[in-house]
Amino acid sequence: MERATFSKYSWIDFVFSVIGVCTFLVDWGSDVWVATEFYLRGDFFWFGVLVGLMVLSSVVVQMFSWFWLKYDRELPGFSAQTGGGTVLFGDRVRLSCLLHVLQLGFLCRHISAIRQGFRVWWWKQEGSEYAVYLTHDLSMLRLIETFCESAPQLTLMIYVMLCTHKARTVQFVSIAASTTSIAWMVVDYHRSLRSFLPDKAKQGWGSSLIYFLWNLLLIAPRVAALALFSSVLPGYIAAHLLLLWFVFLLWAWRQRTDFMDSVGGEWLYRATIGLIWYFSWFNVAEGRTRGRSIIYHTFITTDGGILLATWWCYRDAVQTEPYALPLLITLPFTYLLGLLFKAVYYCCFHPKLWRPPVRDPGLPVDLPDAEVSFRDFSIQDGTLSSQLLNKRMACHATHFYSERKVIRNTESTKRAESSHL
Repeated sequence: MERATFSKYSWIDFVFSVIGVCTFLVDWGSDVWVATEFYLRGDFFWFGVLVGLMVLSSVVVQMFSWFWLKYDRELPGFSAQTGGGTVLFGDRVRLSCLLHVLQLGFLCRHISAIRQGFRVWWWKQEGSEYAVYLTHDLSMLRLIETFCESAPQLTLMIYVMLCTHKARTVQFVSIAASTTSIAWMVVDYHRSLRSFLPDKAKQGWGSSLIYFLWNLLLIAPRVAALALFSSVLPGYIAAHLLLLWFVFLLWAWRQRTDFMDSVGGEWLYRATIGLIWYFSWFNVAEGRTRGRSIIYHTFITTDGGILLATWWCYRDAVQTEPYALPLLITLPFTYLLGLLFKAVYYCCFHPKLWRPPVRDPGLPVDLPDAEVSFRDFSIQDGTLSSQLLNKRMACHATHFYSERKVIRNTESTKRAESSHL
């Protein structure tokens, strides 16, 4: 079993935390600017949609943040290993709850991570593991915030530009802010995943570049296809979203996810995964990863083709003549290029790491295993190791990097077992 020392907090982590809070504030500021512009110009429908996206995203992120705060407080020894405190306000639970109700919990986590990181990096104080712990939580919260707000908002802005056939400065700023938020989420999230690899399997920045390109080339045409469909049949996009979200929710349930520590939290996670899958693939369970990915991309490719075909049939031929044909060619090509980059990543950059095989009851314990080189996370026992481990990010890293073999009690297994003996 390969074990590795967890990454220590460094100046790069501090820079990522500072850029993360700056990105959050710029994105939030651009949202307020766009909403104000819509309201002043009398576009109350788009104003309502934008504010609704902002509120929904904020509420979902605050709920995840509060759930995790409660889970962490219940872990044995957590307070001792974090110096007796939790996020920003220590053991003052009521104050932390109030901040989350006021939609300030996510911002407070950013401030807490910067404060803790500065103490560790600049003042050389203890608490490096807790600083890394906080950055991992922030990385996952940014992932949720991106697909609950930035991706839908980017779709909305493109839709508005297509409907009005013009673009104002504020719309370009909003599109730039949303794109930057998505791009930063991709890089930051992959960097957090890499920190859980064994030392000999550490990935370089080249893998992050391919990971970034793959996600960008898959998300961009998806967002564009949704915006194009909305521009010709705006009344049907909500039905399309709800239908696919419900299908994805059932699929997440069928995969028996166990990310959260409570039933209510787990259903919140599955509902959020359903929304993420509306825009991009995200692995949530071990085993049969390739098969699930193929099913998903086949479904999304078919759905995207239907969206583009619908737009082509119902579009205004005169207004869309300058860009209709180029888009019809470019978007499918871009998506296929993204799939190619994804294949390149898994063939050339993805570590071939294995988790312990799952055995059927009754099999001998000395049956030879495949070589196990993935770090033992111990994410299911509900306790902390001697090192402070963020089991939530560890769970995601497990799903992303590892594969689990299932050994079943078949006749062939029995013959292999006999030959081994």
